[in-house]
Amino acid sequence: MARVSLKILKRSRKSRARLGLLRTPHGVVETPALVTVATQAAVKALTVEQAESAGSQLVICNTFHLHLKPGEKFVKAAGGLHKFMGWSRPIMTDSGGFQVFSLGFGRDFGLSKIGYKGLTAKVGLKHKPKLLAITEEGVTFTSYLDGRKIFLGPEESMKIQAALGADIAFAFDECTPPNADRAYTKMSVARTHRWALRCLQSRDPKQSLYGIVQGGKFKDLRRESAKVIAALPFDGFGIGGEFGDDKRTMTKMLRVVVRELPEDKPRHLLGIGHPEDIVRIVKEGVDTFDCTVPTQYARHGTAFTTRGRVEINSSKHLKSRWPLDAACGCPVCAKYSRAYLCHLYRAKEMTAGTLLTIHNLWYFNEAVRRVREDIRRGRI
Repeated sequence: MARVSLKILKRSRKSRARLGLLRTPHGVVETPALVTVATQAAVKALTVEQAESAGSQLVICNTFHLHLKPGEKFVKAAGGLHKFMGWSRPIMTDSGGFQVFSLGFGRDFGLSKIGYKGLTAKVGLKHKPKLLAITEEGVTFTSYLDGRKIFLGPEESMKIQAALGADIAFAFDECTPPNADRAYTKMSVARTHRWALRCLQSRDPKQSLYGIVQGGKFKDLRRESAKVIAALPFDGFGIGGEFGDDKRTMTKMLRVVVRELPEDKPRHLLGIGHPEDIVRIVKEGVDTFDCTVPTQYARHGTAFTTRGRVEINSSKHLKSRWPLDAACGCPVCAKYSRAYLCHLYRAKEMTAGTLLTIHNLWYFNEAVRRVREDIRRGRI
């Protein structure tokens, strides 16, 4: 399997935005690009054909969840993720590092990656997550399926990702919580750097590997992490962790990080990408980003449109013959009315989630396509 490479086609004169082609063993991705989330080797509510028709160029699967079920040995026996899920385009796998946050301090404090206003509790050196144990060797999780203990360290993550056979793997790290203090964040970053070295030593040499930059909301720690990870022989770079309590902090941290990363290698932002974020993160030099928003919001009845969000569950839509978005070119807007979609959602028909997900993915991918065109024309 060949390593990935990035060809820069054009750089913005007004920002760090860049237009490129990410070459992988399973095809070329036009960047900037949204990476569609396929946690358990499936885009929720969609077939791979539907995900492709909605414009998805590549997907990211979850190492931790696939390790739990069905297990990487079954995926490997099936020929790897591409054959297992019937997806012929590029695939990324995360490392399990996000679950260190989401199943740890994230669950303890009810936190997302951005935003903790009103929360006074801080995570410091003395604090430990309730349901997992973080040590120098790795992380011991408590399975949410049956309560058994599961150990995941750099070597285990690399072994699992190699068995899954994605085009791009990520180094194992700790995604720190947004309420972590400076002392805890500094300790965590240093450990993530040591884990990065172990990932490089135990990687599958045929598989591309991205290192991950951490550092939370602390500018100097972000800069230090970016310098350390950039100096290592990774094929690309992920920008992970939390970014404080607002999107302005995220922008500042991205700017600090990207300045330290090589120009000739791809940059991926992990787990962030609301519609209002897209131009912001692209202007800071991000090539790819993944986010659960298009699929997750669809399952909860929210559609994104050029006129704002539509909550399809509202009974007012039962009288509407209009599509979700008259300006949208997706197959859902071409055929179905708001009234019908509202009925499906209120009747708890699974088809509602499928149709809203197709629309949302189309909307997001079209938004990123327009950003690529704006870079091409010099408007960004």
